[in-house]
Amino acid sequence: MATTPAPPPLSAPLVVEFPFTRSLGPVQSAFLTGLRERTVLGVRTADGTVLVPPVEYDPRTADEIRDLVEVGTTGTVTTWAWNPAPRRGQPLDRPFAWVLVRLDGADSALLHALDAPGGPDSVRTGLRVRVRWARQRTGAITDIACFEPYDGEPAAPPGPREHDGRFADPVTRIVTPARLDYTCTPGRAQTAHLRALADRRTVGERCPSCRKVYVPPRGACPTCGVATTEQVEVGPRGTVTTYCIVNIKARNLDIEVPYVYAHIALDGAGLALHGRIAGIPYDQVRMGLRVEPVWTDGSRYPDHYRPTGEPDAAYDTYKELL
Repeated sequence: MATTPAPPPLSAPLVVEFPFTRSLGPVQSAFLTGLRERTVLGVRTADGTVLVPPVEYDPRTADEIRDLVEVGTTGTVTTWAWNPAPRRGQPLDRPFAWVLVRLDGADSALLHALDAPGGPDSVRTGLRVRVRWARQRTGAITDIACFEPYDGEPAAPPGPREHDGRFADPVTRIVTPARLDYTCTPGRAQTAHLRALADRRTVGERCPSCRKVYVPPRGACPTCGVATTEQVEVGPRGTVTTYCIVNIKARNLDIEVPYVYAHIALDGAGLALHGRIAGIPYDQVRMGLRVEPVWTDGSRYPDHYRPTGEPDAAYDTYKELL
């Protein structure tokens, strides 16, 4: 008897991205501003050690460090690793070496990329290199485009010399990108959940021991440690158990602030999931509010939840789901 083949597993590219904006103290500000001006600065510790890149506190004594010194733009490779397949956002778009470079006048090494057209056979510990500056510099570590092999004399200054750290228009704030690209293949339980969402249904799984219904399902009960296989359709309506008001507009998110994100316990579920609340002024959202999902054309999941008009749920009905 012929059997229907199982549908192929779901798979999708996912990106987790969080650009972090941070302010700079006097040491980091001077270091990055110096790179913009084609100058490399380090700091001198109490015992005379010169650290590049500079830090604000001595890693040995934890004392604050403010003594800036200028070091050379040439140096020596102390160790390295070959990168045969560069990824998006890396310093070079062709194979290169990651290197630790001790710049002339420094006692510690700086991590960066080495452009090595001769391939890995041309890279070695002890190789002399120099900074290749970026054509356009903004006050970031990327102002050093990369290092390149160098067989000349050390570039001035040959040793560390005092620097007051003063530059015109200093860099005081930077945006540090943080991004993770990966392909997600959900397991059996989450695949069933996602396929049900495509039909505008919400499906979880019940633990055979504690009988709690997990939405989204996890394939196993984290409390009892047993597999879950019994599928249970829940909702579509639910109850707001707790919420927060968002006052900061997220990049690339076309939602006006303030708006509300809430934990919503769907009817029949044993824990709450989160969703955006709309269709009601943000300052009228409350615990116990009864809501229902709103789907947009072609969406695989609810766009937001809106009030149903029902009376609020009693606290005792959802207090265990907070």
